Amino acid sequence: MTERRAAPPREGPTGREAVAAAVLTHAADLFAERGPTATSIRDIAERAGVNHGLVFRHFGTKDELVGQVLDHLGAESGALAAAGGFSVTDRRFARHLRVLARCILDGYPVETLQQRFPVMRQLLERTRAEHADDRAAALAVAHAAAFGLGWQLFEPFLRASTGLQDLPDAELGELIGDRIGRLLAGDDRS
Repeated sequence: MTERRAAPPREGPTGREAVAAAVLTHAADLFAERGPTATSIRDIAERAGVNHGLVFRHFGTKDELVGQVLDHLGAESGALAAAGGFSVTDRRFARHLRVLARCILDGYPVETLQQRFPVMRQLLERTRAEHADDRAAALAVAHAAAFGLGWQLFEPFLRASTGLQDLPDAELGELIGDRIGRLLAGDDRS
């Protein structure tokens, strides 16, 4: 009779902070890939290298985890924006937008699950001086965000349907950034 040996335990994060960081990172990746509805807590735990019970212990329900992932990504994007390294084509920001879109499409009430909106707050602060009042500034920020989000989500379709497949990514990124800047400034010229 041959002796069966257990597989060696997989090395995963240990300690509350390391577990939480791994779960947030891998949940964000999975939510970006397939959306929160198609991602189970077990999927997240497996990818993060932790027991699924730890996910529940540290984050609570799946809705609470979704909210914390959105806040985590918002803080990451806010830090990029504050450091001046913010670009609509930055892969970290793009992941944030994909997760946000997938959560909305999956029916998650992101407006109540997410608690902080640092990028939007920063854009509003920077834009207020360009507009007559707070409402005009808020509309400019909303329009710019919708434009950027639309390009993030629909770029392959937009390129193919308008014949822009040959436009280099860097040039497209510059053009999108320029248009967002004009939307924020209230410049409605084409």
